[in-house]
Amino acid sequence: MSTDTADRSLDARQIEGEPFSDIVAELDALGDDETFVLVNSFEPEPLYDVLEQRGFTYETERVADDEWQVEIEHA
Repeated sequence: MSTDTADRSLDARQIEGEPFSDIVAELDALGDDETFVLVNSFEPEPLYDVLEQRGFTYETERVADDEWQVEIEHA
């Protein structure tokens, strides 16, 4: 999984405050055939229910002690 191959990416570690609205904006803008990679400093487990309810699939990978990448696409 790589942010280089994703159509869209967002590094939540660079957002001051709560990144949820930024993440939702990216999900809303995601095309049917596009892939979005979210980079975070922790595994964003609370996001998984939101993704499933909105019809997305995801795959999570821990790439460093302080970096998790979640590849998201439409189901």
